Amino acid sequence: MNDLNTIISTFSNEDQQRFVSYLEKKNKRNDTKNVQLFKYLVNDDLNSEDLCFKLYGNHKKGAYHALRKRLYQSIIDFIANASLQDEKAVDMQIIKYILASRTCLHHKQYKVAYKILDKAEILATEHHLFPLLNEIYHTKIQYAYAYPSVDMNQLISKFKSNQKNHQLEDQLNIVYAKIRQTLHNMTFKGDVVDFETILNNTLKEHRISLTDSMSFKSLYQLVAINSYSAFVTNDYLKIEPFLINTYQSIIAHKDREKQLYYHIQILYFIANTLFRNKKFNASMQYLELMHEHMNEKQKKHYNTFKLKYHLLLSLNLNYTNKPDEAVDVLTQLATIKHADIETLLDMRLSLIMFYFQKNELKKAYTLFSKFYHTDNWYTEKAGKDWVIKKHLIEILLHIELKNIDLVESRLLSFKRSHRNYLKGINQQRVLTYLSLVEDCYKNPEKITSKAFKDKVEKSFEWIDNQREDIFVMSFYAWLKSKMENKPLYNTTLTLIENVKPI
Repeated sequence: MNDLNTIISTFSNEDQQRFVSYLEKKNKRNDTKNVQLFKYLVNDDLNSEDLCFKLYGNHKKGAYHALRKRLYQSIIDFIANASLQDEKAVDMQIIKYILASRTCLHHKQYKVAYKILDKAEILATEHHLFPLLNEIYHTKIQYAYAYPSVDMNQLISKFKSNQKNHQLEDQLNIVYAKIRQTLHNMTFKGDVVDFETILNNTLKEHRISLTDSMSFKSLYQLVAINSYSAFVTNDYLKIEPFLINTYQSIIAHKDREKQLYYHIQILYFIANTLFRNKKFNASMQYLELMHEHMNEKQKKHYNTFKLKYHLLLSLNLNYTNKPDEAVDVLTQLATIKHADIETLLDMRLSLIMFYFQKNELKKAYTLFSKFYHTDNWYTEKAGKDWVIKKHLIEILLHIELKNIDLVESRLLSFKRSHRNYLKGINQQRVLTYLSLVEDCYKNPEKITSKAFKDKVEKSFEWIDNQREDIFVMSFYAWLKSKMENKPLYNTTLTLIENVKPI
């Protein structure tokens, strides 16, 4: 997917309509083909040659590429103008106040200037705009000598306090960037590191406390850092209270409507954490809130979050005994084009899991057969853990379909590809699980025996069900269903339902 297609894929239906209107107003000639090209890119899956022929009736590559460049620039201008009108309205108003006040100060209209700066200060304080507050206090201090009613000491105190907030925000931004880079290298490059130690050391190095009350963006970054930590450690219970408490600060925040994107992202983090903690009803409540905000501002961010929302919705449905609804949600979206390739791949793998749990094995295998890229490609797009889950599901599928030769080759391939990585991240239990799976397909007559059940019991260091990862439990459910000779989906739900709330 090239840059132009990637940007267009993020447009909601309303964005598409507004952009077409924008182009039509901008066009000075009737024969301009930019609207046609945009509509083709939205609705058709055509390559460059086909698009060129549809537009010009021949292969005028020069004209076609020039048209693409002009359309790309128009999209950039459209997005920038929309952002200036929407997101930056408060910032622009404050800048106007500062510029107007400085003009008044140059003309020695000090009283008027300070009244304007007071308005700017109130607005900037409400929205935690520390850089602009810095300019306001700088200007007020600079001319304080000419306006005796100003309390210089109070101004200097405010200025220094704002500098601390500004510095803290900058430091948190650096921490956020470092943590994201570490996580990226772990997830997509397979780096083996002690994430918790790196997180704690990075926070300590930059003197960041996770309880600092900051700008809306910084609150989002605090939530994100904690969520990424939970993702790596699989300890979602630890961060749940922090997320819920932080959200109380967020809903009272003056900036929450202005920075709607961050608000939606935070709601997703909370809903996902509650799902991973098997609190499905609470997760659905936050998902509902997320959906409400996705529909705000003419669905400005709807398309961006559409896949994440529906994936999490389907997972909640699947684990609350609504498997058919879960499948319906994903089948409508699993084959669409979208810039969020990682979530698309998660959706497809989840849909395979749903079919597998329902014993609809042919549907599962048909969908699985469409994974035709290399492991390196999937690792780059979705991460190392995704690839491992994909291989595990494939092995279980071949066992159920009695493709014995393929089972053997996939087992050998898995061990060769992932053994060292799994040992490096202290996840040997995946290898232990795989050896038990191997026992199942080689000696199916022994699966229900007491000896095999005892072997399984002694093979793992068991974690409390409340703390155990829901997807790990789903893989174990296959083993348990074989030992008890019961349907997989029912066994999975029984395991999940037996979790006792903390």
